[in-house]
Amino acid sequence: MKRPSDKEIIKRIKEAREAVVDGRIGILNQEATASDALELGYLVKEELEPVLSELLGLISPDHYVGTRPPQRSYERIIKDLELFAFEVISLRFKCPIYFKFALSTGVLWLVSLHKSRQP
Repeated sequence: MKRPSDKEIIKRIKEAREAVVDGRIGILNQEATASDALELGYLVKEELEPVLSELLGLISPDHYVGTRPPQRSYERIIKDLELFAFEVISLRFKCPIYFKFALSTGVLWLVSLHKSRQP
């Protein structure tokens, strides 16, 4: 059986949406996130939650671009958590967005959110 299954991806998206609605968001690398936000034209402090809500509303198992099984993080703060990566066309940014997150005890950890760098 390949992991993650569509059912598992749908569950992770739902958990991520709930975390964002409740304001339970952690940012793994604040400097990279701020730099990517500037490139996309939004302010992290004021607009991150609506940006994440939009992306989580758009993604589905069809948008999953992560490995099977999911990679595990090597970063200390989210060590060994599974990473879920997606690519979707954003209505807000009008371009393909690469979005990767991990989940831990009800917190969405933002790992990457930037313009897709795929050719």
